[in-house]
Amino acid sequence: MDLGVFLPIGNNGWLMSTAAPQYMPTYELNRAVTLKAESIGFEFALSMIKLRGFGGATEFWDHNLESFTLMAGIAPATERIKLYASTATLTLPPAIVARMAVTIDSMAPGRFGVNIVTGWQKGEYAQMGLWPGDGHAATRYEQSSEYVRVMRDLWDTGRCDLDGEFFHMDDCRLGPLPQGPIEIVCAGQSDRGMRFCAEYGDVQFVLGSGRNTPTAHEQANERLGVAAQRSGRDVGVYVLFMVIADETDEAAFARWDALNEAVDREAIETMTGRAATDGSDERSHTRQLAMPEGAINFNIGTLVGSYEGVAAMLDEAAAVPGTKGIMLIFDDFLQGLEVFGDHIQPRMECRA
Repeated sequence: MDLGVFLPIGNNGWLMSTAAPQYMPTYELNRAVTLKAESIGFEFALSMIKLRGFGGATEFWDHNLESFTLMAGIAPATERIKLYASTATLTLPPAIVARMAVTIDSMAPGRFGVNIVTGWQKGEYAQMGLWPGDGHAATRYEQSSEYVRVMRDLWDTGRCDLDGEFFHMDDCRLGPLPQGPIEIVCAGQSDRGMRFCAEYGDVQFVLGSGRNTPTAHEQANERLGVAAQRSGRDVGVYVLFMVIADETDEAAFARWDALNEAVDREAIETMTGRAATDGSDERSHTRQLAMPEGAINFNIGTLVGSYEGVAAMLDEAAAVPGTKGIMLIFDDFLQGLEVFGDHIQPRMECRA
């Protein structure tokens, strides 16, 4: 079972709470988190792309690094761990991203992949004059499909002549070619998003949900499995969880309760208001993240408890059919990884 870390590329990680660690995203922090994850045996690290935050008392995600340049800086410091950077398809042409990916692949041969972000929050793109109109919600996966086709053609052959609805390549060239396969990862939770990944992706991230419900992603795995069966492709499923662990259940829940008591309601209200404008279906990623209950951490599945209890829940999550990996986030990333490596991972049967 692969393990990965979702890097804190935005300020304060994934907790909209004044009781959570308050910090700015820096290269030094993300480099240290990646190296710590590599040292305890994690298989991958992923950085998101976020272009506008949600304000509030915590200025949540008002401060973000850029994904590709961050991973380019981290790559030479690593030896084994796989690195994923994210591209917002409305901001960078696919031929440029393909060349950027090859550049980072030369720093970390065979260890680099690209996460496709179709773009849903109008404000992120309208602020730069890049929002294509509200009809984008209905066509974003068609646009992303062509986007990936351009990149794969260039990586595979060094040439692309795609004449599509969204992209028009005229003997577009790329060289050198990548030294190893560059994986495409996706995170759309709607049926259409999963079909996109089944047709063009290599790894699909799904969301855990609720507190201490480690098998809640079973239905999402099944839906992806149906889509993958139709496409005839093998797509890995990685599920996302936040871990709040301590020596005892009581200590872990005390931390979790303190975080919730200090929730940044203004930031959550901004986030939920923007997500309500997403025009995709009821299973969309954004609508799930914006559900008010549990929105302190975007309704990400949260495992709270003793070291032994969290290890057991992660084993349950890993046992859900179709699950090939787990991506983790923590309230304090460096301390959380240290604790995970010392006390939780050794207790996990799926990591034996």
